[in-house]
Amino acid sequence: MLTITTTNALQDACDQLCQSDYVTVDTEFMRERTFWPELCLIQIACDGFECLVDPLSQGLDLAPFFKLMTDESVVKVFHSARQDLEIVHNLGGVIPKPLFDTQVAGMVCGFGDSVAYAGLVRKFIGIELDKSSRFTDWKRRPLTDKQKTYAIGDVTYLRDIYKALKKQLEDTGRSHWLSEEMEILTNPETYIQHPDHAWKRLKGRARKPVNMAVMKEMARWREEEAQDKNQPRGRILKDDAIYDIGNQMPRNEKELGQLRTISAGQARSHKGKIWLDLVEKGRNCKPEDLPVLPKSRKLPASALATIELLKVLLKSISSQNHVAPKLIASAPDLEKLAVDDNADIKCLKGWRHELFGEDALDLKRGKTALTLEDGKVKTVRYEG
Repeated sequence: MLTITTTNALQDACDQLCQSDYVTVDTEFMRERTFWPELCLIQIACDGFECLVDPLSQGLDLAPFFKLMTDESVVKVFHSARQDLEIVHNLGGVIPKPLFDTQVAGMVCGFGDSVAYAGLVRKFIGIELDKSSRFTDWKRRPLTDKQKTYAIGDVTYLRDIYKALKKQLEDTGRSHWLSEEMEILTNPETYIQHPDHAWKRLKGRARKPVNMAVMKEMARWREEEAQDKNQPRGRILKDDAIYDIGNQMPRNEKELGQLRTISAGQARSHKGKIWLDLVEKGRNCKPEDLPVLPKSRKLPASALATIELLKVLLKSISSQNHVAPKLIASAPDLEKLAVDDNADIKCLKGWRHELFGEDALDLKRGKTALTLEDGKVKTVRYEG
C-alpha cells in the first residue's frame, strides 16, 4: 500500500490523480483535545490508483494536495464531507470543487436519512466493513497494517459507490438536486466560526433577553479563547457555567464564587474578573441590541391538524420518489409551513418546492386532497 511521506512523492501522486475525472477523498483526524481538528491522515483514490498521505511526516508540504482540491476538471468525492472540508479549508484556505457528497446523494436516491458509508458499501459492494479501527489513535506512528487497510477502504469502495449514485442521479434527472445541496458545503462561510455567533450554539434557555445578552458575551469570549489557545470550548468554560453566569448575573467576586458551576478559586482569578466585566457589558446592553429570545408559542388546533396532514403528504411523496423525508423537510419546517405560506424554509425553495412544497401549499389551500388507493396515499387535485 503506497504511503506518501515526502513532498516530491505527493506531487507525483497528485500529477497522476489529476488525470482522472474524479478522485475519492477521506481524512482521519483527532480533535478531542483541541479546538481545531488535527489532520493525521489523507486517503485518496481514483480508478486504478490509491494512496495514503501522512501529513505528520516531517517536511511534507501539502500544497500539491490543495492544488488538486481546487482543480475544476476533477470531481472531489467525499462521504459526509463537512468535517473533511472544514479541515481542508482551515489548513489550505481552499474549498474542494466540484464536490460530490455520497451521503447527500444517498439521501437524494432514497437510501435513508444520513446514510452511513458502511450501509452504502453493503448496498453496492455487498460486503460488511470492519469498523474496529474507527476510533483508533491516528496520531500514533508507525501506523499498523490494520489501520492502513481500514483507512484505504474509505476511498477504494467509494469509487464504485460514486459511480452507482452518479448514474442513478442522472437516470432519475436529479443531478441538479445534488448540485443545490453542494452549494452550502462549498460556501466558505460554512466553515468560518465567528465568535460573535457562538451564542447561537447554546441550547440552554435564558430567563430574559438581558440574560441572553450576558450569555452572548460569555460565549464570544470563550470562542475567542478556544480558537486562540486551540483548546475545546468545554475546557475553557463549560456550557452550564455560561448558563449559570448568564441567568444569575453576579455583581461581584463573592456572588460569582457562590454559583454552583464556579469555584471560589475561579472567582478570585483573572478570568473571574473578566467574567464579571462581561456580565456588566451584557447587563448594560442597549434595549435595541438585546438578543431576541425564541418564542415558544402554542400552535392553534387548526395548525396541529395541518401539520399531521403535511406529515402524511411528506411521507407519501418521499416514498413515491425514493427520497429521505428528512432531506425534503424537517419537523420544524412543517410547523412553520402550517402557519405561514411564505415561510423561509428549504421545502419552499428549489427542487424541494417542485417535489413537495407546491403540493403542500395546494393541500393547505384546499386545491388538493389526500385519499387512499390500494392502501397507498394519493393526492387528488380539484379542477377549477
